[in-house]
Amino acid sequence: MVFSSPTFLYYFLPITVIVYFLTPMIKGSPRWRNITLLVASLIFYAWGEPRYVFLMIAQCIVAWGFSLLIEKYQENKKLARIFMFISISVSLAGLIYFKYANFFIGNVNNLTNSNIPFIRMIMPIGISFYTFQFVSYTLDLYNRKFSAQRNLLDFSTYVASFPQLIAGPIVRYTDIAEDLVKRVHTWSHFSMGSRRFILGLGKKMLLANLFGELVEVYKVSGDRSVLFVWLYVIAYSFQIYFDFSGYSDMAIGLGQIFGFKFPENFNYPYIADSITNFWRRWHMTLSGWFRDYVYIPLGGNRVKQARFIFNIMVVWMLTGFWHGADWNFILWGGYFGVILLVEKFFLGKLLDKTYRPFRHIYVMLIVFVSWAFFDALSFQAAFDVIGRMIGVSADSLASNEALYYLRSYMIPIILGVVGCTPLVMNISKKIDKKKTAALILEPLVLLVILLLSTAAMVDGSFNPFIYFRF
Repeated sequence: MVFSSPTFLYYFLPITVIVYFLTPMIKGSPRWRNITLLVASLIFYAWGEPRYVFLMIAQCIVAWGFSLLIEKYQENKKLARIFMFISISVSLAGLIYFKYANFFIGNVNNLTNSNIPFIRMIMPIGISFYTFQFVSYTLDLYNRKFSAQRNLLDFSTYVASFPQLIAGPIVRYTDIAEDLVKRVHTWSHFSMGSRRFILGLGKKMLLANLFGELVEVYKVSGDRSVLFVWLYVIAYSFQIYFDFSGYSDMAIGLGQIFGFKFPENFNYPYIADSITNFWRRWHMTLSGWFRDYVYIPLGGNRVKQARFIFNIMVVWMLTGFWHGADWNFILWGGYFGVILLVEKFFLGKLLDKTYRPFRHIYVMLIVFVSWAFFDALSFQAAFDVIGRMIGVSADSLASNEALYYLRSYMIPIILGVVGCTPLVMNISKKIDKKKTAALILEPLVLLVILLLSTAAMVDGSFNPFIYFRF
């Protein structure tokens, strides 16, 4: 089940919300509502692959059990470290097996000319996200940032709550620890959460899917003109942004509805004026996770230059590997690692002195090239796309087919450009200050977005979500 489906929007979500708010609060405690949310989350997760819900439950029990042991033996550092290591190893084992086993088997086969059979399996949805929650919880507990959650159901609610379960943002225990035991439900939170959800749904259904259709048109077309490949790269850049940021908006909005405050995940990354700034704005919970649990433990920037370079490259290659079990993702991560190092040692001062629009152009060119690697099925396919972008091996400069799709998608592209900036948000804030306009105009706009999104869901069969595969 996905958020952008009629089943979720008009059956699962309304029923869950009604049952949730009918569940009583006992002496101000949301314990019973946590159970309601947990049951709904397990149903949500089991909708597509029922067997994997038992894997997640088992991992919850293991991580929770070892967390109690870690806290119990905190004074015995050696024993606590052993329990911490076992807990993290068990959590990562599931991710490694389901996501990376065939990658390692394939590489061993290639290197040794062996014929080890691949494992036939479907990767559990969201395992990359909830595994990182297990790891961050265990490490933060080991470092005494909080006390262990002693209630298994509350701990499982933290891990399995359906708003953030399958695609993030990556929520750390410290983000919602207080909300698990005491949270306030207000009409303001509910309305703001609903607003955020509808806007995210609009991003996904009305923009991301539209650009995704253009991406698919390019892939099945035999036209490989320079203009068409640029249309493809631009369309994919918009698709992945509106797809993932839209899903994050929906998750954050759902969290608000149920009384949780999830961390922001995007902050208009396409307006960044450096790649360093871009990664402070794109998938912020993932960047923060790798910073706190990999980069800093490796020594961060408080080391010699050679070690600093090593740390950066390890972090970014792991970031790429997290996104997918293939060498093109590792290269994608390494590519950004190199760019960040170049900015750190060579381009930093030059960028500061460069006219701001040129800095934006520089960022977008770097990002466009990166998405060519990200979407490619092989190195060769990625380099073919990049080559055509600069005219190498392109069929022509601009074909009739490319010109046709440029005209057809000109308005969506303009809307995409505007949607990547804070312009709409700034206009919305100005309207909010005028109470009469806000009371009439905002609900009307949200209703139109909801109706158009529903129509797109019912009418179209093209409704992918890129980050499901991660």
